[in-house]
Amino acid sequence: MNFREIGISILQKKEVSVTLILLATILTFYSIQPKFLSPLNVEVLLKITPELGIVALGVTMLMIGGEFDLSVGSVFGFAPLVMSVMLQGGMNTWLAFAIVMIICLTIGAIQGFITVKTGIPSFITTLGGMLIWRGLALVITGGHPMYFTPSKDFVVILTGKLCPFIYSQLIIFLAILITLQFILERHKFGNWIYAVGGRREAAEAMGVNAGMVKVVLFMLCSLLAGLGGVIQSTRMSQAMPNQGSGLEFDAIAAAVIGGTSLFGGVGTLIGTMLGEFLTRVIENGLIIIRAPSYYFRLYIGIVIILAVIGNLYIQRRAVKLRVKK
Repeated sequence: MNFREIGISILQKKEVSVTLILLATILTFYSIQPKFLSPLNVEVLLKITPELGIVALGVTMLMIGGEFDLSVGSVFGFAPLVMSVMLQGGMNTWLAFAIVMIICLTIGAIQGFITVKTGIPSFITTLGGMLIWRGLALVITGGHPMYFTPSKDFVVILTGKLCPFIYSQLIIFLAILITLQFILERHKFGNWIYAVGGRREAAEAMGVNAGMVKVVLFMLCSLLAGLGGVIQSTRMSQAMPNQGSGLEFDAIAAAVIGGTSLFGGVGTLIGTMLGEFLTRVIENGLIIIRAPSYYFRLYIGIVIILAVIGNLYIQRRAVKLRVKK
C-alpha cells in the first residue's frame, strides 16, 4: 500500500475531522491558559468525562438503529434518586444497584415497545418519558438533593482512583466502548443494527426482527443512562432531582460530532468518544479561561456544524482521490 492509498484510507475515517478539531481546541485553550494541561486539570477531565460518555455510547447505538432517546437525561437523574431511597431504607448497596438497573431496563423496554408497536416517533415517546421520569424525581425528593451513601467497596469499584489519572469510571467506560464496538463490527447483531437503521424494510425482508432490535437498543440506552447517573452520584455522594438536565442534547451532540448520522444506519462509537471528550474539553476550557458559562452552548453549536461540514468535506475528498486513482 503506497502513501496515497494510506491517505485515502485515513480520510475515509469519520473520526478524522473530530480528532483534528479536538487537537486544535486543546492547543487553543493551552495557548490562552497553560494551566489547562496541568496534571490536576487533566485528571479532572478524565474523571468526569466517562460518566457522561457512557450515556453518549447508548445514545449512539440507538441513533445508528434509527431512533432517538430524549429521556436519557431524566433517567440519569432518576436512577440514583431511586437507589438513594433504597439505601436510606437500609437495603444492601449491590441489591439496590441491581434493582435500579432492572428499572432502567424496564423504562427502555416500555419506551421502545410504545415506539415500535404504535408507530409514534421516538422523539415524541421519549419526550414524554423525559417529563415523566424528571417529574417522578421531583416527586420523590420534593425538589431537594438526597445523600447518596453506598458501601465503600461499591465506591471503589465505580469511582476509585486506580493510579494517577486513571479512575474506575474510565475503565468502565472503555470496557463498555470496546464491548459495544465489538458487537457493532464483529457480531451479527451489529449488522442488524446498521441494517435496521439504514433500510428497515430491506432488513425485515432478510428476516431481521427490526422491532426487537429497536427495543433492545432502547433498553441499552436507558441502562447506560442509569449507570452513568449512579456513577456520578457515587462520585459526588449525592443525588439531585435536576441531575442530568440537558444531557440528552449533549449526548446527541457528541454522537453527531463523532460522525453518527441523524438518519440512522451510520455511526462510530470511537467518534462518539472523541466527540464527548471534545464537549468536555470545551466546557472545561471555558471555565479555565473564565469565560461566561453560557458560551458553552454557543461553542457546542458551532462545533456540531463544523464537525458535520468537516466530515462531509473529508468524505467527498476521499471519494475524489479514489476516483482519480
